[in-house]
Amino acid sequence: MALSLPLFLLLAFVVLIAEVTISTGSNECVARKFGHDSVVCECNSTYCDSVGSATLPPLGQYSSYLSSMAGSRLEAAQGQVQVNSTGTGLRLTIVPYQKYQRIRGFGGAMTDAAAINILSLSAGAQDQLLRQYFSPEGIGYSVVRVPMASCDFSTRLYTYADTPGDYNLDNFTLSPEDVKMKIPLLQRAQALSPHPLSLLASAWSAPAWLKTNGALIGKGSLKGQPGGKEYKTWAQYYIRFLDEYAKYNLTFWALTTGNEPTAGEMTHYSFQALGFTPEEQRDWVAQDLGPALHTSSHPHTHVLILDDNRLLLPHWAKVVLNDINAGKYIHGVAVHWYMDSLVPAEISLGVTHHLYPEYYLFGTEACSGWNPLDRGVKLGSWDRAEQYAHDIIEDLNHYVVGWTDWNLALDQTGGPNWVKNFVDSPVIVDAKRDVFYKQPSFYSMAHFSKFLWEGSQRVGVSTSEETHLEYSAFIRLDGSVVLIVLNRSSSVIRFEVWDPAVGYIPSIAPAHSVLTLTWNTH
Repeated sequence: MALSLPLFLLLAFVVLIAEVTISTGSNECVARKFGHDSVVCECNSTYCDSVGSATLPPLGQYSSYLSSMAGSRLEAAQGQVQVNSTGTGLRLTIVPYQKYQRIRGFGGAMTDAAAINILSLSAGAQDQLLRQYFSPEGIGYSVVRVPMASCDFSTRLYTYADTPGDYNLDNFTLSPEDVKMKIPLLQRAQALSPHPLSLLASAWSAPAWLKTNGALIGKGSLKGQPGGKEYKTWAQYYIRFLDEYAKYNLTFWALTTGNEPTAGEMTHYSFQALGFTPEEQRDWVAQDLGPALHTSSHPHTHVLILDDNRLLLPHWAKVVLNDINAGKYIHGVAVHWYMDSLVPAEISLGVTHHLYPEYYLFGTEACSGWNPLDRGVKLGSWDRAEQYAHDIIEDLNHYVVGWTDWNLALDQTGGPNWVKNFVDSPVIVDAKRDVFYKQPSFYSMAHFSKFLWEGSQRVGVSTSEETHLEYSAFIRLDGSVVLIVLNRSSSVIRFEVWDPAVGYIPSIAPAHSVLTLTWNTH
């Protein structure tokens, strides 16, 4: 009996492979191991693996893309949709009439640190890196978060209006970091992208002279009250930022009301922050930011509140969105992924969506390596890729319309970061060797960003039995279906997909793997 189960699985696998053709292009991952549970893919100025354009096969066939701890990286294959069930125990059924939210997009942040790292490479390697994220043969990033002035991932502390008492912002000026680094890279990313990028602006701190503590860091909020001159100046600061970027032909889809407002309520907070209570945020939007944006040249720029951890929901949303004067200027609620494991998605995201379905939920920051117990860069960590995939699937299954990673690229220490708050990134740059490493988390992001195009609508999935698999399904605007499946267990899980529109798709989720399946329905 001891042999029969592995033998059965082996036979099942052989049967499956007979129905599937693996298309291995010349774009193989150049794998390197750094002592963690999987590998990175090394890229240089002349070579980088890529999945290509990921076109759909004709009706009656499906495409699959597999990444795994064992070393597969978006490994492409095709197979026949079957007329009859394979009789596999586990069946995932697509339920197209159960319709949920539509996707906005996926992406990362162009911090000062990300820009410094990208520009530390040769021109050829820079181009490869940007192509990996933004070009049609890359992974389809469409969202870029842009910090307004400095954050911890800067090499110095600055804002755009550091002249005390400058309430009219006469001396407002972008920094060299913007003009020489971030803006040229954003323009290059936009030139590579087949669609307009959705740029998202977040400020970490107001100028020190506008704040109660007279400093960019630590516990402090704006002086005075909403409606007062400090709050009005802070609203105009946002408008000026949008005005200045527009001169470089960069327009913003959205802005947030400020990065992690609760950080500025913490004594001795170690880097840039600006404290807001939900009541202050509500009144600032209603009296200052909303009207300023409405009468500016950027009335269509979306306003996202919170920009902080979901454990603050639904309370924060209730305070702000129950006020009609604030709510009329707001489009969505932005969430960060930190401490998600402490708060079930249903009681935070789910409840917020059901209370306020007209406002969308959007993930604006996530990174690995932030936890003091698991700090900094881990080259080749599959465990971190699984954490990403798990969180994205959980968010998507609870009405989130997009998910934004943190730094687009960092160095091998996880910086630069002026306060040494080093974390991980999907792309790690080794400037000395003029190479960059694509982490497992890069491919984890790709399983979503490459396939879930803007407008894709989440639909229902039902299972025939309990399973360790995690999954989410979408119908794209062209009617094609995308199913993403995560297996965090150490066992191979065999299953079939039934789409009543086309038939049965036999499949296997290897141990510790992410799988994206796509097929046409007409």
